[in-house]
Amino acid sequence: MIRIAILSYWHVHAKDYARQAAQHPDAAITALWDEDPVRGRAQAEALGVPYYGNLEELLAKPDIDAVIVTAPTTMHREVLTAAAEAGKHIFTEKVLAPTVRECREILKAVRRKGVRLMVSLPRLHAPFALAAKEAIGQGKLGELTLVRARLSHRGALSGELPDYFFLPEQTAGGAMIDLGCHPMVVTRLLLGMPESVSASYGYITGRDVEDNAAAVLRYPGGALGIVEAGFASRSPFLLEAHGTEGSLTFSAHSRKMIVAGTASGAGTLEEWPLPDAPPSPMDQWLSEIRSGTSDDRNAGFALDLTQLMEAANLSARADRAVRLSEIGEA
Repeated sequence: MIRIAILSYWHVHAKDYARQAAQHPDAAITALWDEDPVRGRAQAEALGVPYYGNLEELLAKPDIDAVIVTAPTTMHREVLTAAAEAGKHIFTEKVLAPTVRECREILKAVRRKGVRLMVSLPRLHAPFALAAKEAIGQGKLGELTLVRARLSHRGALSGELPDYFFLPEQTAGGAMIDLGCHPMVVTRLLLGMPESVSASYGYITGRDVEDNAAAVLRYPGGALGIVEAGFASRSPFLLEAHGTEGSLTFSAHSRKMIVAGTASGAGTLEEWPLPDAPPSPMDQWLSEIRSGTSDDRNAGFALDLTQLMEAANLSARADRAVRLSEIGEA
């Protein structure tokens, strides 16, 4: 049995991960720490586990094997590094950290202590993303020229997001660094890493962080990636990919991927089959802990994602394109 502690109920998905772990036959929630004692004690009581007000004390317990970190984004370096140094396996919500420098500190500790790290990036392995990768890999689109990915919800209008989700000192940003991680990582999957990022942020509801965001990723060969995210409109995942010989579209509304090809000289349309969904990030993480194996691709994508987000935030602040070389190796 893998004994897991929850480190903070700050993130809106904390309850989902706690439920996934509690329902897994090889895992159990055994403790909880939270930087907010009132919230922490209430959640610990609901789970029927002890609450710890001191993180160091919890991490020193030998009967805790792993942690789920859903603390404020700006606390990730501190909390994740401490967990790794204590030898605890780590599951966390994106982003791994707000900056590349902080990410590298975390990953250095993870590798030195040999713990299993999983950053939840579910769209990276979603059936539509795998299908798009397959169609592109088979040359159905020719040379890629543009990828556009969008995801938004009405959390800034509906009250679904807690007020502290709009505090930059806790979040390190708004819609782009939170919800935008999903379309950004899919764009990274299909196009790779760009040479520069240009971002523009909007403030529909007047909060201190953006609730409407778009970023353009520019590639050396002329291809572009367009990443859109928002907290003030409802748009389930939308994906477009265009190339010199065809295009594809996917909408979470229809759950269908349509590939349009022109390679034969005549336009063709086909519904591309979606594969079965792979195990969830939680299942993958627990499997890695049990087997003692590790997949470095997750950490690699997590580092790339932070580099893209750091570039987007800097671009929006400075009102200019930001080359990835400005904030780390591309």
